[in-house]
Amino acid sequence: MREFKFRAYHTEKRDGQEFPRMIDWDELLNNDEEELACYFRNEFSNVSPLMQYTGLKDKNSREIYEGDIIHCVHWFFDGNEIEEHFTASVGFRDGSFTLENINSRYYSDYTGEENGKGICWIGDINYCEEDYEVIGNIYEDPELLESK
Repeated sequence: MREFKFRAYHTEKRDGQEFPRMIDWDELLNNDEEELACYFRNEFSNVSPLMQYTGLKDKNSREIYEGDIIHCVHWFFDGNEIEEHFTASVGFRDGSFTLENINSRYYSDYTGEENGKGICWIGDINYCEEDYEVIGNIYEDPELLESK
């Protein structure tokens, strides 16, 4: 059974300056019950929606969460074996974790979203930890998803 954990991106203001940082599951659990309920209802203006742990790890044994940006290697077969490298953000749709905002020839052609980028499901069937590396997240590093 997969482990259920969450994290959030939080911006604290002290002395007129913003200090953004990730809040991990242990830190979230150290809050009182009422504040923890506020996190789950997303009632704080300075906190992102909670990001759930996918139960998967990358090639460096780093946990993969919703909102992470990962470098991926996928192989396709069109008569020849094609190795393709791309970046994607991790999302959650229709009860499954997904790779979204994929800037890839294959995924853009066959599974394109309105933004012209691809999407695919991520899970045990199409997952091999050597093929994924967390390189950032959508809050701190959104530029990693921009087309090159």
